Amino acid sequence: MSKVSDKLFKVFVYGTLKRGEPNHHWLTRQENGFARFVAQGTTDEKYPLVVGTRYNIPFLLDKPGTGHNIHGEIYEVDEKMFANLDVLEDYPKYYDREIQKITTMSKESVTCWLYLIRSFPAKLLEKPYLTAYHNSEKHPYRESYLDSEKDDMYRDEEAPSEPK
Repeated sequence: MSKVSDKLFKVFVYGTLKRGEPNHHWLTRQENGFARFVAQGTTDEKYPLVVGTRYNIPFLLDKPGTGHNIHGEIYEVDEKMFANLDVLEDYPKYYDREIQKITTMSKESVTCWLYLIRSFPAKLLEKPYLTAYHNSEKHPYRESYLDSEKDDMYRDEEAPSEPK
């Protein structure tokens, strides 16, 4: 995959964009831009990572010091890929992003962008805190979340009914 520009950004992914997860294809499609796996890592800061809404979306909540150090993956991306990730994450309306320190498995400190939710209902803090997200049969990620809205965080979490 060739780079669109020489400017590269490091992005920490902790949810559906990781390898083996439902949205990883966003990072591998050439038409989205350039992405290269750098390393596995963990946030230096603790955060609550929860699964919420009827779509079972992983949310990293902006409540530093609460929860766990979050395990994920670091990618180097070009401007085009970064812009496409912003589309996927509905930045800045749904997710926001900020720069955080991530420590790799080899103990290297890397400065990365990560996406998080700044405004959320308090009830999300009552959910179990994860150290790492993995799509599961118990709480399957629903691709139709692209139809979701930020207000879904405030609604009951019934799964959408199947078409008849």
